[in-house]
Amino acid sequence: MVDISHLIAALHDPTIKKRRAAAIHLGKSANLSAIPHLIEALSDTHHGVRSDVVQALGRLGDSSAVAALIASLDDTDPIVRAATIAAIGKIKDRDAVDPLIRCLHDKEIIIRIGAAEVLGKLGDRRAIGPLKILRNDPCSDVREAAEAAIRKLR
Repeated sequence: MVDISHLIAALHDPTIKKRRAAAIHLGKSANLSAIPHLIEALSDTHHGVRSDVVQALGRLGDSSAVAALIASLDDTDPIVRAATIAAIGKIKDRDAVDPLIRCLHDKEIIIRIGAAEVLGKLGDRRAIGPLKILRNDPCSDVREAAEAAIRKLR
């Protein structure tokens, strides 16, 4: 297993670029012992770092990160929320179904689309009713994503 101690230390570096690089490399490390350190880094002040951290957690693919990722669905930055939805989609943990259903009401189009797509992947039929509401969404891309997810779930 690769020694990741220098990458973990870099998550606390004052330089944003170094923190982001550390998160990316930890995600590629396949070392699940990085997960608690990445979860801690979800509170970073820089949205780019948080985005890279959630992507790293998704890449590691372990369900132990799902609770922290669910909390990141409330991030103020839509890029972080979108990356979080994608990470949850990679992990494929059904514990995220209800929080993803709440994302169907997000003001950001990309969030509604991503949530619909991941709900379709997760295969939990509880999402069908909430997805049907998106049939009236003002954005055609959201409506199409919802219809595709409903087809997968049926």
